[in-house]
Amino acid sequence: MSMRTVIPVLLATVALLAAACGVDSGADSTTSTSISAPSTTSTAAVGSTTTTSTLPATTTTVEATTTTSRAPGTTTTTGLPGEPIDFGPAEGDVLMVIGVRHDDVLNLRAGPGTSQAIRDEIPPTFDDLVARGNTRQLPSSLWVEVSYENTTGWVSLKFVGYEGDTTDETARIVSELGETPVEATMTALGELVAEQFASQDEPESDIVQVTAVTTGDLAEVTYDVVGLGDDAVRGVRLHIFAEQSSGGFSLKSVEVTLICGRGVDGDGACV
Repeated sequence: MSMRTVIPVLLATVALLAAACGVDSGADSTTSTSISAPSTTSTAAVGSTTTTSTLPATTTTVEATTTTSRAPGTTTTTGLPGEPIDFGPAEGDVLMVIGVRHDDVLNLRAGPGTSQAIRDEIPPTFDDLVARGNTRQLPSSLWVEVSYENTTGWVSLKFVGYEGDTTDETARIVSELGETPVEATMTALGELVAEQFASQDEPESDIVQVTAVTTGDLAEVTYDVVGLGDDAVRGVRLHIFAEQSSGGFSLKSVEVTLICGRGVDGDGACV
C-alpha cells in the first residue's frame, strides 16, 4: 500500500478512537434525593476532524428531614426535669389525694416540678387517680405521672397514697382520752382526735383538715394525719362525727382509713 493510501486510513482510525473516549454521565447516587445539573460538552478540533467529549454531570445532595409525631392522648417522658427512678406507683394503680387542705387543690402539672404549667386542679378528697407508671426524682421532691379524669399530668408524690381498710376506732379514742370528748367547735374536736394518731417522734406528722365542717343530724369533718415515719403506712384519714348540743360538739364516732405508701393487699392492709 502506498503512503498516500496509508495516511487517510490512519487519520480515520484516530478520529474513531477519539470519539470512543467520551465519559458516561449516568453515575449512581446513594442519596435519597438528588438534583443533577445538565450535561456539558466541549468541542475540540483535531486537524480537520472535530471531536466531541461529554463532561460528567454534577450532583447536589439534599439532606432529607424526618419529623416524628405521636398520636393524641399519648405521653412521652423525653426532656422532662429530673431523673426517672424505679420507684413509685405502678401503671394502673389507683391513688387518693392526701394532705391537701379543704380550701385548696392539688395541681396537676404538665411535667414534674412546681415551675411546670398547671393542666388541672384536683379536689382534696379525690380518690380515683390512675398512675401511668412513671416517677421522676428532682433534687428535693418526687413526682408521679397520673391521669385525672380525661387529663394526664404530674403530681407530687407527697400528696398521693393508696386507700387502705376503714375501721371504727371510736371506742379506742374514748378509752385513750378517758371520756367522750366535747369541744366548743367541730374543728377543735377534730384536731383533738387527730392528735391521738399523730407521730410522737421526729419528724412530726402533718394534721390537715381536708373537708369543711358540715352540720345536720350529725356534724362531721375529715382530717388527714400524714407522716407516721412508716414506709408502709403513710398516715390515716379520719372521718369524725359529733352530736351538737348547747355544750358544744360531743364525739359520736371516728372512722379511720389507712393511707398506704406502697400498696394494699387483698384485705386492705398496707404492704
